[in-house]
Amino acid sequence: MKENPNRLTEYGCLVFFLILKVFLSFLLVNSVYELHRDEFLHLDQANHLAAGFTSVPPLTSLFSWLIKAFGNGIFMVKLVPALMGALTILYCWKIADFLKGNLLAKCLVAIACICSSLLRLNTLYQPNSFDVLAWTAIFYYLLKYFDKNEAKYLYAFAVFVALGFLNKYNILFLIIGLLPAIIITPNRKIFKDKHLYLAVLLVLLIISPNVIWQISHHFPVLTHMRILQATQLVHVNRIDFFIGQFLFFFSSIFILLAGIGSLIFYKDFRKYSWIILTYLITLIVFSYFKAKDYYALGLYPVLLAFGAVYISRVLAKKYILTGALFVFNVGSFIYLLPLLMPVYSPAQIIAHHKRFERVGALRWEDGKNHQLPQDYADMQGWKELAALVDSAYEKVKDKSTLLVRADNYGQAGAINYYSKYKNINAVSYNADYLYWFKMDKPVKDFIMITYWKDEDPQRKREQPYFRRITKIGEIKTPYARERGAGVFLLEDAKPQVTDIIKSEIEEEKNDH
Repeated sequence: MKENPNRLTEYGCLVFFLILKVFLSFLLVNSVYELHRDEFLHLDQANHLAAGFTSVPPLTSLFSWLIKAFGNGIFMVKLVPALMGALTILYCWKIADFLKGNLLAKCLVAIACICSSLLRLNTLYQPNSFDVLAWTAIFYYLLKYFDKNEAKYLYAFAVFVALGFLNKYNILFLIIGLLPAIIITPNRKIFKDKHLYLAVLLVLLIISPNVIWQISHHFPVLTHMRILQATQLVHVNRIDFFIGQFLFFFSSIFILLAGIGSLIFYKDFRKYSWIILTYLITLIVFSYFKAKDYYALGLYPVLLAFGAVYISRVLAKKYILTGALFVFNVGSFIYLLPLLMPVYSPAQIIAHHKRFERVGALRWEDGKNHQLPQDYADMQGWKELAALVDSAYEKVKDKSTLLVRADNYGQAGAINYYSKYKNINAVSYNADYLYWFKMDKPVKDFIMITYWKDEDPQRKREQPYFRRITKIGEIKTPYARERGAGVFLLEDAKPQVTDIIKSEIEEEKNDH
């Protein structure tokens, strides 16, 4: 039986957009940038598989294990989030198909996703890419269930809720938004379906190892949230949060507004009002807790799909307007490309700093403007650091009694990733590394990496405990966030050093 020619054309277009999405995730990243500090932590979790971590739930560690199995190279690190972004487009395509959208609608939503901040999100190996994918899949399977009333869609919904939870607890905000939105619409009939409760049990079963881990470790996620609230979210401005929602999709703004507007006013979409209610309630909850603006990105792919279908109907056979929309979408994205993607070198960003400053791209989590966007400053100097640590490592005769301790998780992870000595096992009192110390032997030699604003460059505090202290060097990469962080070799430790370190570890664990 021959395949429908229209379907073949659709499949061809879909494959084109999926490949384009992955290709651009590599093409639009300047080679001057290294991996991001968060990526190093996530990759290191592959070496410490567990049911939970203090920084993120355990799903990312499984992806890291797969990356490690395929060589742990930069290509694989970048490919995983790029593929998640491609799958997000696939679900948007499926939502448009569910709404009986034509090829124009499907192409519009694919371009809307590509020409947005989602492309930038999918260049970083962080939980955020799967977070957006999970939210999009959840909307899709609920749409299918409310339409067909078939239990299989509820179970698919449950699987993505569970995986989303194991990826990032952020998904709880979506559930908080979904529940009232469903209850106040006719879709509340879902609560009469026994399969809903079986699906809930399935969710609980899948997430139970992590929940048990949280309980047994006294809920480190709560400590993590308190630290986040005190150090980062305190600087979040609620007005900037809402402005950011539209800046993320500036190039696709007409499609986004069409999605929001059609779900409110378009008669054919009225039965999907639970989606716009979920959107509004979730945004309000995020705003109340002063969340970062990108936390809400998972809400948008479904809105873009609705907007694309609505516009395709309005612009049917209006070829000039359709062409103008495509030109605006792609053209404005190209114009904004340096602000969205790391295509500029640090020198180019500084040369155009006013352009970046106007859109808040130079504002870090401390609420202040800096020379580079924070993410970009977090992607430099790591190879230099690892080389300095390797130089110190080579001077140590007995590696079995050596401790390599970094100031923070970014330093520790970068050393473990870039060092040519794969058993170097750098640790830190920061994040998950606090639980990865190996203290089965007394510490005789100590490689210390300091904070980038080192208040004790001569190591006066450590001098009474070591026979010799040598500064190996410091990070000099001009625009690295860690510029100035020093590497010191502390040799021939006194016996009490091991006990002091163990005591500090326990003290830090108690604080966490």
